Amino acid sequence: MTAVQTDLTVTTDPAEVGLDAARLQRLDHRLDRYVDEGRLPGYLVTVARHGRLVHVGTGGLRDVEAGRPVTADTRWRIYSMTKPVTSVAAMSLYEEGAFELTDPVSRWLPEFAETRVWTAGPAQQPVTAPLMEPIRVWHLLTHTSGLTYGFHHAHPVDGAYRLRGHEWGTPPGADSAEVVRQFAELPLLFQPGTEWNYGVSTDVLGRLVEVIAGMPLDEVFAERVFGPLGMTQTSFGLRPEDDPDSLAQLYGPGVTPMPAPFAQAALRKPTFLAGGAGLVSTAGDYLRFVEMLRAGGVTPSGERVLGPRTVAHMVRNHLPSGLDLESAGRPLYAETPLRGVGFGLGFSMVLDPVRYGGVASVGTYGWGGAASTEFYVDPVEDLTVSFYTQLLPSSTLPVRNHLRPLVQQALL
Repeated sequence: MTAVQTDLTVTTDPAEVGLDAARLQRLDHRLDRYVDEGRLPGYLVTVARHGRLVHVGTGGLRDVEAGRPVTADTRWRIYSMTKPVTSVAAMSLYEEGAFELTDPVSRWLPEFAETRVWTAGPAQQPVTAPLMEPIRVWHLLTHTSGLTYGFHHAHPVDGAYRLRGHEWGTPPGADSAEVVRQFAELPLLFQPGTEWNYGVSTDVLGRLVEVIAGMPLDEVFAERVFGPLGMTQTSFGLRPEDDPDSLAQLYGPGVTPMPAPFAQAALRKPTFLAGGAGLVSTAGDYLRFVEMLRAGGVTPSGERVLGPRTVAHMVRNHLPSGLDLESAGRPLYAETPLRGVGFGLGFSMVLDPVRYGGVASVGTYGWGGAASTEFYVDPVEDLTVSFYTQLLPSSTLPVRNHLRPLVQQALL
């Protein structure tokens, strides 16, 4: 197996793996236009095929005010791209027989035994009903638990989250155990397993992993994911030895600097190690993770993180009755299109390229982050693509809509 160049040095001619180098430049040209228009601060994009890195595009600045350019060692807040890491760590425990996907979460987190479901009423005084079935592990992995996010602003339950201090953060000083206990006290949007809704499910999964493994989530990641993959530049916030200037600055629409609570949150290790967000990483480090998925769970050195059949199971559609997100999901806030897209154990995947609305292979899977980062794996073309910037929220620009067609059109 050829090892991808995770130091981001391109040593392979794209033509050797069936890509047109001139056509790949169209991707950079489209992104450069966003930079030139003052709509994107800076970016880094990678394309690899058959495990060989063939394109690294960079443009703009990681720190506009200081004039610092995007470089290979730039650290990025990857937000929800933390979720696939948590899902992989959880499934590595599953492969050891630590739990079944159908096990009730309350077996390890007893606070969820009494969780109730919203039926009516405002955020301050919701009317609730008991669970018809418990929240199970696979509900957390598939976002069918009924848990939500406070920043959706679309339902009274979202408001109940905000009243407890859960919107773009968590109550100050609350650790993983306390945060998850508070989630369990809030009502669910719906009965577990009946619908899809993007929420704190993976945060709860991270706490579940901690309890089952008997160690904090960062130590679980180090042992089961980062260590085997050699991901030395990925952590919950910057570490004391890290250079603060290596972290790209965070911007809002119009490349406006984000307020201090957002911008400074990644400068140090948080109290709450969230399974759903919180990691900072480099493009080269995260490429190791993405390439492991493409290769069916094995590292370039041959070390197994997951078995190939486990990875294959994770990237199948697990939504009720095989529906897509438009049919099974609530169209609130999501970091992926809903039409023609399914959801598995930690990843979305393209079910129908026509309904999806863009050139893509059936089965292409991946996920993105709130600051407009994204990765995907195309198993048909044996291709991986990753994209990094720091633009919040991810709906600010349709950058992700350009990635697939502009890479696919370069395939010979």
